[in-house]
Amino acid sequence: MRLFQIRDYRHLFGAQIIALFGTGLATVALGLLAYDLAGPSAGAVLATALTIKMVLYVVIAPLAAAYADRLPRRLFLTLLDVVRAAVVLALPFVTEVWHVYVLIGVLQSASAAFTPTFQAVIPDIVTDKAAYTRALSASQVAYTMESLLSPVLAAVALAFMSFNVLFVGTSVGFIISAILVLTARVPNARPTGQTRVRDRLTSGIRTFAATPRLRGILALNLVVASAGSIVIVSTVNVVRDELGGAQSDVAWMLAASGSGTLVVALLVPRLLNRIAERTVMTAGAGVLVAGMIAAVVMSATGTISWVLMASIWTVIGAGTAMVVTPTGRVIRSATTPAGLPAAFAAQFSLSHLAWLVTYPLVGWVGATAGVMTAWSILGVLAAAGAIAAPALWPRRITAREGGASFPARPEEARGGARRALDVASPLRVTHRPRRAALAGHRRSVRRASESTTAT
Repeated sequence: MRLFQIRDYRHLFGAQIIALFGTGLATVALGLLAYDLAGPSAGAVLATALTIKMVLYVVIAPLAAAYADRLPRRLFLTLLDVVRAAVVLALPFVTEVWHVYVLIGVLQSASAAFTPTFQAVIPDIVTDKAAYTRALSASQVAYTMESLLSPVLAAVALAFMSFNVLFVGTSVGFIISAILVLTARVPNARPTGQTRVRDRLTSGIRTFAATPRLRGILALNLVVASAGSIVIVSTVNVVRDELGGAQSDVAWMLAASGSGTLVVALLVPRLLNRIAERTVMTAGAGVLVAGMIAAVVMSATGTISWVLMASIWTVIGAGTAMVVTPTGRVIRSATTPAGLPAAFAAQFSLSHLAWLVTYPLVGWVGATAGVMTAWSILGVLAAAGAIAAPALWPRRITAREGGASFPARPEEARGGARRALDVASPLRVTHRPRRAALAGHRRSVRRASESTTAT
């Protein structure tokens, strides 16, 4: 069955796209709101708001996953969309910086519960592995299209209206998303069988800690966060203060990063038919480190220009897609169906823990010591993650039972349908050919006959 012939997936994917575009408009508006309230300190204000977001993502996501199998997921997702719509609608009325922090806290608490729950629903609806890979790619393309087109739409809208109107568009997007979720048949989560609260809260994290390939993903999360925080936090100040750009120019520069992500996200599913996830993702980490080095050199030499900055932002976007797109596929292959909600919540929480480190660094250090110092520190963190990832994620299949490990077979190393699933290869039972068996039977009869004659 083709992916978009699945009705429930079609509705949920539509909900995702609409909510994402609304969020994208709000992201641009939030940066401009921070600049309107704080001026040159907008980077620090935006970094603080995003840090609040990351703290809540780290804390709330495991709590939501712990009780996912006890809640009707469709109703839960719908209510979270309604909460987000109401909060975003209040943002245009803020007059103080602390108002932004409070509303962002409520908004991101709802998002922290929504996103991992939504991610865990998709493999329950799209059960075919090839179709699920395409669903992951489609999801990444949706994120990318949002990062590419939302700034463009924002730039066009800002030519005719105030940025506060963008928050209204976000609110409408969340309401439409809620309606689409209501029209889909969303299966409830499978019971995990865990009764203790501690086990339910930490099951996903324990899965990551015990699985080599998932430990590698943790290191890659640091690389993505280090590069991504430069784009998200620093763009508004560099474009407005260094390049002297207007509000719409901020949106166009963010779109440059999205264009790189979009092109690569469309290519990744074909790459994964021939190349292992590990190879694609570690190569993406190398691309991100190279982009960050270029950004540091650009800042250090004072050669910041529109073309150069847009080119570097495009490279960073491309590297991000190489790392992020295959992640859901790796998690699914390393986890049982009942453990998927906890695993996705753990990835959501742990990945944002990396952003919790990088957002304050680029915002606060950039505001006090300059962007070159902040970008250099993040470049070191990204390089450390890129080096650690292949070391933590060996080129071997690890058995779940007994802790033994086996080399990957050639077809598994290449990727494709026969991907390794962290299980040991079954033992081969060999049988003697029929002719050899008959010969052995004749020898036994002859020996018995000779023994009788001798007697």
